[in-house]
Amino acid sequence: MKPFCFAVDKIIESEKASLHPMDIGLIRGYGVFDFFRTVNYHPMFLDDYLNRFIWSAEQTHLSLRYDFDRLQNIVHELIDKNNLKQGGIRMILSGGVSDNHFSPAASSLFIFCEELLMPSEEKYGNGVNLLTVDYIRPIPEIKTTNYALPVYLSADWGTKNAEDVLYHFNGIISESSRSNIFIVKDGITSTPKNNILRGITRKRILELQQDIQVRDIRLEEVLEADEVFISSTTKRILPITKIDGRPVGSGLVGEKTKSIMTAFEIMEKKNAKL
Repeated sequence: MKPFCFAVDKIIESEKASLHPMDIGLIRGYGVFDFFRTVNYHPMFLDDYLNRFIWSAEQTHLSLRYDFDRLQNIVHELIDKNNLKQGGIRMILSGGVSDNHFSPAASSLFIFCEELLMPSEEKYGNGVNLLTVDYIRPIPEIKTTNYALPVYLSADWGTKNAEDVLYHFNGIISESSRSNIFIVKDGITSTPKNNILRGITRKRILELQQDIQVRDIRLEEVLEADEVFISSTTKRILPITKIDGRPVGSGLVGEKTKSIMTAFEIMEKKNAKL
């Protein structure tokens, strides 16, 4: 955690930030957040993240008292004050303290700057393993703070050599716990269309490769795919070479995945003006 954050209505020392213990963000797990990276002091794709955060607040009936311009200014102030050349910025909007301890009330806004650990070069080079889980994330189109199930499940990921999970329901996949997913079969790339967060990295990939099919994908298709990869802010594009410990395709990172990884890296550099 970097030394300074925005808490409720001002920038303060991060260690002094506090949340009321009866806030429904804590007792009910009700709140929204967003997270993005800085590269060379530049907040990557900031407009997209701020617009999604504002939309999430509206959809969940949370009171965000700051408009786009003010949020943008706060982010830049924190980057300067924390000297955040490379790192992460986490925005959280709590549910508030309500009379009935259940309904949304006056929300509190927090923005923190963090150190950011990306996956190792080994993971990008060799791919990782996902474990399938029968589940749909609550109100999946919104980036809520409800991650109870994957946090609970993560205690076993180390022993199972797993990076994360892959959600499916009634035979249809949706997403990983913190990432969108893509499959490649016979040269055609596809990604789920329902019960997902519309990820910003996913959005960029769809811009880079406009012939990607956005459709329902059956779990069997993933298990029989030639290539699989996930995308997110913190993982960028990460190859999946095993599902439930079984090899995907050849068990190696595929050429289509490599080409999209390269194209996305070029797009990032342009965005960061490197």
